[in-house]
Amino acid sequence: MSESRDETTAEKSRPGAIDPYAALPSAVEEDHGHRLTRRGWTLVLSSALVLVFVMCGLFVRVPYVALGPGPTYDTLGQVDGIQVIEIKGHQTFPTSGELRMTTVSLTDEVSLFESLGYWVSGRYALAPREEYFKPGESDEEVKQQNVRQFQDSQSNAEVAALRKLGEPVKVLAKEVVAGSPADHVLAAGDRLLKVNNVDITGEEKVREALAGTRPGETISITFQHEGQPARTESLTLAQNPDPARPEGFIGLQPIDRADVPYDVSITLQEVGGPSAGLMFALAIIDQLTEGELVDGEHVAGTGEITERGEVNPIGGISFKVVAAREAGATTFLVPEDNCAEAAAAAPDGLKLVKVSSLDGALTALEDLKADRPTPSC
Repeated sequence: MSESRDETTAEKSRPGAIDPYAALPSAVEEDHGHRLTRRGWTLVLSSALVLVFVMCGLFVRVPYVALGPGPTYDTLGQVDGIQVIEIKGHQTFPTSGELRMTTVSLTDEVSLFESLGYWVSGRYALAPREEYFKPGESDEEVKQQNVRQFQDSQSNAEVAALRKLGEPVKVLAKEVVAGSPADHVLAAGDRLLKVNNVDITGEEKVREALAGTRPGETISITFQHEGQPARTESLTLAQNPDPARPEGFIGLQPIDRADVPYDVSITLQEVGGPSAGLMFALAIIDQLTEGELVDGEHVAGTGEITERGEVNPIGGISFKVVAAREAGATTFLVPEDNCAEAAAAAPDGLKLVKVSSLDGALTALEDLKADRPTPSC
C-alpha cells in the first residue's frame, strides 16, 4: 500500500517540478539526512512482512495434532534388551516369527509450517486437538489416562489368554464409589468372594447377585483385604444413579484378574491406549503352549480385548497397516469393525485377516499355517 501512495503522490506533482526520489539512483537521499527512498521503504516493508510470515509459520501453533504411522513392537521379542512379555514361575515354550503390535504417532504443538508439511506429505493426517485433549485437561492428565488404558489392556490380555488356557480368575473391586454403601467397607483391590450369598467367580456374577434387589434392602458381602482372612459385612443398598437400573446400588466396579501362582509381566515404555490387547494375549498364549502360533511368519495386528476375549475396534487403523508393512509384516489381524477402513488403506503385500475374538484370531493363525482360507476384509 505504501508503494501505491508514493506513485499517486508523484502523479500529482506540479509540471516542471523536480521529483527528489527520481533524482537519486540510490536507495538513500544524500541531501536529506539519509532518508530511505521509495524503493528502500518497499524493500524494508517487504522484508518485514516476510519475516513476520516466517516467524508466524515457525512459532504460531495451530489447534491441530498430526497423526501418522507409529513404532511397532514384536510382543514375542525384546525392546532395548528387555523382553516385552516375561513369564516367571511357569514353563514356557520356544516361539518363532513375530506377533507385532502397532501404534499411531501423535504430534502435538504443531506449527503452521509443520501442519502444511504434514498435510502435503500424504503420510499424516491433521485432526482437531480437542478430540485428543479435552478443554481444561492438561497434557499430564491425558498421558495418565493413556497409561491407565494401556495397563488395563495388559490386564485384560492376561485374563483373556489365561482364561482361554483354562486358568481360574479372581474378582477384585477395581473402584469404590465415594459415599456409596461400599465406601469405608471395601477398598480398591479387595477380592470379592460372595455378594448376596452368590459365589463370585466372574465379574458378571456381581450383577447377577444384585438383580432383583431394591434400594433400602440389606445384603451381605464377603471379601478379602490384602491377603487377610475373609470377612463378611452387611450393606444397605442405595438408589442406582442410573435411572434405567432399578436394582439396588452397592457402589463398586468389579474386575476379573488372573488367579495363578506365576507372574506374567509386560514391559513397554512410552506407549499408551488400549489397542495392544489382542497382540499381548496371543503372545502370552504362544509362550505358554507347545507349538508356534505363527511358525516363523511376520504377523501384525491391533485390537482392544476384553477379559472375555472379545476384540473391539480401535482408532488409527489406516496408519497402523502402513506401519506394519514397513516393519516387514505380511499379515495383519484387523478388528471386524475396522475392516472397511483397513482395506482402503492397506499397502500392497499385506494380507488382512478379520477377527472379532481371541478364539477367532487363534483359529485364523492356525489356518494361515495350514494354508487354509481365512476371513478377510
